[in-house]
Amino acid sequence: MSERLGFVIDAKNCVGCSACMTSCKVENNVPRGIFWNRVLTDGGVNQNTPSGKYPKSGEDPTLRMDYITVACQHCDNPACVKVCPVGATYKDPETGVVRQDYDKCIGCRMCMAACPYTGVRSFNWEEPRSFIDHAMGDADVPAHQKHVVEKCTMCWHRLAKGLQPACVEACTARIRYFGDLNDPESEVSKLIASREYKQLLTSEGTNPSVYYLV
Repeated sequence: MSERLGFVIDAKNCVGCSACMTSCKVENNVPRGIFWNRVLTDGGVNQNTPSGKYPKSGEDPTLRMDYITVACQHCDNPACVKVCPVGATYKDPETGVVRQDYDKCIGCRMCMAACPYTGVRSFNWEEPRSFIDHAMGDADVPAHQKHVVEKCTMCWHRLAKGLQPACVEACTARIRYFGDLNDPESEVSKLIASREYKQLLTSEGTNPSVYYLV
């Protein structure tokens, strides 16, 4: 049986440090102004603000703030793959990773329109520029191209070397887990079997390969 690689994220214990977001950007030399992995606040209307209000004397507190990290969900039934007219977006048959072939991409952005997870894909309208004055990250990261759709690659270049994705390695709170969801003995499978979890937009029928422990 082929693998189905995925993430399990302990959202209950995420501290919102953004190490996963930053490490992804650096490791993959993600172009200026773009993030493939974002840390969102589930609370107030602004980043890092809680919902509720500070209690007055004798009142119970109502403040609440949680974090959720969002990137490509590497769906088991990806909507993006179905609409790509040239096969530039495809699901790797051996690992289940949803990948992008930059050389095939014609920039139609059909994958972006079909994906129900807003903001996990980006389009390079102009020639990509590094965050600093020179390229960062791993030398094996494919060169970014103009008029091409990009997204989380699950650090494919690291997987090829037997390494974990950069976001997992960099997580300071150690709440990001990675492995084969088809293997009942893997750490990720045991976690979702023993803890309550949620997936994003399950009503869309995509069966995302990212699980959030709650």
